[in-house]
Amino acid sequence: MCFFRRFALVCLFAMLTLPVQGDSFRVQDIQVQGLERIEAGTVFTYLPVKVGDLVDEDQTAQIVRELYKTGLFKSIELRREQNILVVVVQERPGIASITFDGNKILDDEQLTEVLDDIGIASGRVFNRTVLERLEGELLQQYYAFGKYNVEIETTVNELPRNRVDVSILIVEGDVATIKQIKIVGNKSFDTETLTEDFESGVKPWYKLFDSRDRYAKPKLQGDLETLRSHYLNHGYMKFDIKSTQVSLSPDKEEIFITINVDEGDQYTLEEIELAGNLILPEEHLRALLFFSPGEIFSRTKVISSTEAIMNVLGNEGYAFPNVNPVPELNEETKTVKVTLFVDPGKRTYVRRINFRGHKITRDEVYRREMRQMEGGWFSQTDVENSRRRIRRLSHVEEVEVETQRVPGVEDMVDLEFDIKERLAGSFNIGAGYSDSQGAVFSTSVSQENFLGTGKTVSFSINTSKVNTIYALNYVNPYYTIDGVSRGFGFNYVKSDANEADISDFSTDQFSLSTSYGIPLTEVDRISAFAQVSRTSVTTGFNTAQEVLDFIDENGDDYSNLTLSSSFVHDTRDRRLFPNTGNRQRAGVEFTAPGSDLEFYKLSYSNAFYYPLNQTFILSFGSEVGYGDVYSGDGDLPFFEKFYAGGIRTVRGYENNSLGPRDSLDQPFGGNFLTTLRGEVLFPPPPLPLFSPSSMRLSLFVDAGNVFEDVDDFETSELRASIGVGMNLITGFGGITAVLASPFNDQTGDDTESFQFNLGTRF
Repeated sequence: MCFFRRFALVCLFAMLTLPVQGDSFRVQDIQVQGLERIEAGTVFTYLPVKVGDLVDEDQTAQIVRELYKTGLFKSIELRREQNILVVVVQERPGIASITFDGNKILDDEQLTEVLDDIGIASGRVFNRTVLERLEGELLQQYYAFGKYNVEIETTVNELPRNRVDVSILIVEGDVATIKQIKIVGNKSFDTETLTEDFESGVKPWYKLFDSRDRYAKPKLQGDLETLRSHYLNHGYMKFDIKSTQVSLSPDKEEIFITINVDEGDQYTLEEIELAGNLILPEEHLRALLFFSPGEIFSRTKVISSTEAIMNVLGNEGYAFPNVNPVPELNEETKTVKVTLFVDPGKRTYVRRINFRGHKITRDEVYRREMRQMEGGWFSQTDVENSRRRIRRLSHVEEVEVETQRVPGVEDMVDLEFDIKERLAGSFNIGAGYSDSQGAVFSTSVSQENFLGTGKTVSFSINTSKVNTIYALNYVNPYYTIDGVSRGFGFNYVKSDANEADISDFSTDQFSLSTSYGIPLTEVDRISAFAQVSRTSVTTGFNTAQEVLDFIDENGDDYSNLTLSSSFVHDTRDRRLFPNTGNRQRAGVEFTAPGSDLEFYKLSYSNAFYYPLNQTFILSFGSEVGYGDVYSGDGDLPFFEKFYAGGIRTVRGYENNSLGPRDSLDQPFGGNFLTTLRGEVLFPPPPLPLFSPSSMRLSLFVDAGNVFEDVDDFETSELRASIGVGMNLITGFGGITAVLASPFNDQTGDDTESFQFNLGTRF
C-alpha cells in the first residue's frame, strides 16, 4: 500500500511540474500569479529557490511540496517562460466569521477559544478537512458537561473575494444524569461513606433543585481528589485509583460511574522531626503541629501544620517562607516519619505601600487603615487585616494585595493594593409598599466619600403612613488618627401610632445629636451618643386612657437630653448575607437628670452564623430589652415602650401587635422585650435572574413577646411561628417576604400568614 501511495505522489508531482521539466535553467526572475489575499512576499518566504539559482526537475517537486505545506493553497502549478519561473496558485478561502447559535452552557467566547486552539478562527485559512475536527472538538467540550445528546451542524457559506462564513448550529439537549457511582476495591470504608462529600452522585429525593446528579468531567476529577484525600487523611499512604469508567445507557440519558481503587496498607505516624533554619524555638514550632506520634497519619493535619508554621514565620517578617514536609515510610512496621524542612528565607521589610485603581479617594483615606507599616517587618497578619479594613469601607467594592520583591534587593518588598471603588456619591428617589406602613416615598442625597476624604454627608426624606422623617447627618470616621469617629445630626420625625396599629396618638420630635465611636480592637467598638430633643404628643378621638393619664401627669411637651452608649463585637465575614461569625451589641440609653422625662433603656442583641456545609448555614439570634424610670413612681413613656410582632421580630404576627394592650384593646407595648430566632439559611435554586450573592432563603422558627415588666415574664406566654423566608437584593431595591404559620397563639392575637416589604427605585 505504501508503494502505491508513493508512486501516486511521484506521478502527481510529475504532472504538476511537467511544464518546467526538461533541461535545467538559471532563474532570472520569479513571478507569482493567482494571489488574492496573500502577499507575494509571503510566497517568496516559503520558496526554496531564489533568483540566480539553477532549477532542475528535482527542485520543482521540492517547490510544490514546500508551498503545499503552508496550507494556504488548493492548487499549485509551475511554469517556465524562457528563464522566468512562474508560480500559479489557487488560494484556499479565508474565514470571514464564525457564528454560533443555540449554545447556552458554553458562551460564544468560550467556544471561540476552543476553536482557536485547534487553528480555526476568523481571518485564518479555511480547509474543509478541518470541519470534522471542528465538530469533534466541540462534541468533546459538551461531553465534559454531560451533554451526550448534543447535535452540531456546520454550514459553510461562500462570500465574495474568496471568503467563507462558518455557521455552527448547536442543539445541546439534556444533561445525562448520574444513576450510580460504584467503587470497587474498597474494604475499609463503604461506598456511601466515600461518596458522601462528592459533588457528583445520585440526587437526594428531597433536594428538588440540586444539581448533584448532573455529570461534568471537571466535577468528577474533583471528586476523585476528594476520594484520594479521604484515604490519605486516614493513613493509606499508597492509595491508588486504578481506573475510572464512565458508561452511558443506550438512550444516552443515564450515566454509570465505576471507580477501581487499591487501598494499600494503613500507616501510623512514628516520629516528627523539624529540620532546617528554625528561627524560632523548636518548642514554639511544635506547639503549632496538629498531629503527634502514635496517631494515624493525616495529610490534612500535615498541611495545616505547615501552613501554621509559615503564618508564624510570615508574622515575624519572613515574607516568603517555605516548609516542605517529607514522609519516610517503613514498610515493615507500617509507620511513617515526617520531617518538616523549614526555610524561612531572609527577613523582609516593607519598603513602600502603594495604592492603585482609586480615582476619587485620597491616599490618606486608605493609608490610615493600614496595619502594616512602611519600613517595618513584613507581617502576613497585618497585611490581611489591612486588606480587610479597606474592604469594609462603604465606597470600596473589592481590594486585592500583591507582594512584590524589590529588584536587586533580597530583603525588601513593596505592597500593591489594587482597589476597585464604588460610586462615591448617590442621589436616590424611591417608592415602595409594606403591609405595615403602606405606601412609602423616600429621597436621599448622600456622599459617603465626600470629596475623597472618606467622610459621610447625607440628606434624606422619608414619608409613609406611619413615619415622616427629615434627616441631615455628617460623620468623620477618623476624627483622630487612632480611628475615633465623630458625627453630627439633625432629625425631624413625625410618627402616627394609630397607623402602626398602636394606640391613637402621634408624636413630633426635633433633635440635634452628636456621636463618637472608639475602636477597642479590630472587631470591638464602643460608641457614645448625645441628643437634645423636643417631643410633642397629640392625642386623637380614640386615645387610650393610659395615654391621657400619662399626659395629665407629665404634660404633652418634653425637652430631653438623651445619652446612650453601646458596645459592638462583630466578627462576621461580611455585613450582607454573612456565612460565619457573630455580631453582638449591648447598649444603654437614658435621659440626663433634669430632663422632662427621666428614664433608661437597656438592650442586648446577637446573631450567630455557623456554616453546616457549603450550602446550609445555621443561624441563631436573640434580643432582650428593658426600660423604666429611674426617678419617682412613674412609668416608661408610652412612646418609648418596646413592641414585638412583624417581619423584624416575631414573624407571622402583625407588626407591633404582641404584648400588653390598652383600655381600648390596642397594642400598648411593654417595659420588657424578649425574642428568639433560629434559622437554616441556604441559597436559591439555580435561577437565571438571581444569584446566591443577591438572594437567600431560610427555614425559621421565631418566638418572643413583650411583657409589662420582667416579673410578668412566662415561658408559656411566648408567641411562636415557623415558616420560610426570602431576602432578595435587586437593582430595584430590597424585597423581604415571609410565609409563616403561627403556633402557641392565643385568642385575640393578630396573625398574618404572609408578610412582605418591597422597595422600588425609579
